[in-house]
Amino acid sequence: MRNLHLEKLTEILLVEDNPGDVRLTQEVLKEGKILNNLSVVSDGVQAIEFLQKRGKFAQSPHPDLILLDLNLPRKDGWEVLAEIKSSPNLKRIPVVILTTSQAEEDILSAYDCYANCYIAKPIDLEHFIQVIRAIEDFWLNVVKLPLEGKDE
Repeated sequence: MRNLHLEKLTEILLVEDNPGDVRLTQEVLKEGKILNNLSVVSDGVQAIEFLQKRGKFAQSPHPDLILLDLNLPRKDGWEVLAEIKSSPNLKRIPVVILTTSQAEEDILSAYDCYANCYIAKPIDLEHFIQVIRAIEDFWLNVVKLPLEGKDE
């Protein structure tokens, strides 16, 4: 059982336009070991508005981790990644690329753009669940995330 008084809430931003992947990620993280709040946006424009706290996202939390799909409507994941990593206020937030592409040029480009991790989404349900659990375990349990932007 979680000790909710001692655990800090980990803020996660999922940038994903596939409703099925969103639902699955929500379910896996809800059942996970780490107390988290998952915010979801479905395109790159919303992602930037969320991160810059603009418009309807004025009260959005500062994410500790971003899960970013590359194939997004309106503004693709490449543009979102470039904006995050070029912003002094956002560049330290770890960005995990979670996408269907397994192309070597996409993997290289993502790391060249300072992605912290690149994961090709498995197509089968059980492997997808395992990947989300592994992300949770590594990024939220093993890695020490910066406290920048967090209320102390």
